[in-house]
Amino acid sequence: GKVQAIDCDGPASINNNFTGKGSIGFPAAVMIACTWNEDLAREFGSAIGQMADEMDVSGWYAPAMNTHRSAFAGRNFEYYSEDPVLTGELAASLTKGVQSHKGLGVSLKHFCCNNTEDNRNGISSNVSERALREIYLKGFEIAVKKSQPKTVMSSYNMLNQIYTANRHDLLTD
Repeated sequence: GKVQAIDCDGPASINNNFTGKGSIGFPAAVMIACTWNEDLAREFGSAIGQMADEMDVSGWYAPAMNTHRSAFAGRNFEYYSEDPVLTGELAASLTKGVQSHKGLGVSLKHFCCNNTEDNRNGISSNVSERALREIYLKGFEIAVKKSQPKTVMSSYNMLNQIYTANRHDLLTD
């Protein structure tokens, strides 16, 4: 009796990892951030939403919105910037554009402090509570409050020696 849902990966296109089908690609989030243009981000989201409708997709694993912490992070091209306000505002606009299409939802990712692709299951991002609140969580907070995403995807890494997916303080509180 469960309603079928088809969720696909992002963040610059729709990629169905099971069927191998995908949509056209868009510029990476870091390029969208260079424009500082919330209207453009919303239009990008709406275009993704339209393609998702055409592909019978109900969920999109995007936008990716971690803060650039290191120049060597493997997914910096997927993330907007090192500025949490710019990140949050653009992610909120993109989310509104995607979710303006009936039944489609986004999953903000990777919550939070996903700073590396090498050995990300074994590396801990060690961050003070103040920096966490003012820098690394602020973009997510803005996007959630302004755009009501359907879901938020946890990251795989540890934050201060505790896996993010196991942190009640992050995921619930």
